[in-house]
Amino acid sequence: MHFHKTVQLKNGQTCVLRHAEAADAEAFLEYFLVCHGETDYLTTYPDETEHAPEKVAARLAAGAESAADIEILAVVDGKLAGSAGIGLLRDRDKTRHRAEFGISVLRDYWGLGIGRALTAACIDCAEEAGYLQLELEAVSENAAALHLYEKYGFVEYGRNPRGFRNRAGKWQELVLMRLELPRDGGTKRAADFSACQGKECRLTAEVRDDRY
Repeated sequence: MHFHKTVQLKNGQTCVLRHAEAADAEAFLEYFLVCHGETDYLTTYPDETEHAPEKVAARLAAGAESAADIEILAVVDGKLAGSAGIGLLRDRDKTRHRAEFGISVLRDYWGLGIGRALTAACIDCAEEAGYLQLELEAVSENAAALHLYEKYGFVEYGRNPRGFRNRAGKWQELVLMRLELPRDGGTKRAADFSACQGKECRLTAEVRDDRY
């Protein structure tokens, strides 16, 4: 999927929201490693991700060409400050209406509105793709993220008290949330998932909630 939009942040800076491409692989890897080392609310640790730029490039390129998935980058003054994505939950008849949502923002850019802009962009893309439900999991201690999701209409439908167990041995409760689409109650075009048939086309789903 493709996406491009320019928004103004709370501090007056301009932020470009755009879909990721293969050429973004090295910058995305650098961003990912820093971001995942700044908070304990994410699914993975920095050393658990794929570090080969060529594999990351292939994944980002697949997302740009997919009718079902997208990774959106938030770029401020040429620097990758945040990212978010949606991905097909599972390529089966009974689950093609569901997409997973994940988001993260670098600590230096918290509180500027990047999280809100990325969330709104991903919801728009999910509707455009024809999804009927967008889903996420968030650590219950992350009040800022939960507030953001609630603001955009996500509702809690359950909790997993042992969703995460971090390396310190601490349990982290996960809040399960969902957003019904389309938001206006209208009829959106059916998503074209033919590109996903017989192969994996979803992006890696992360609980990448952060402070926004």
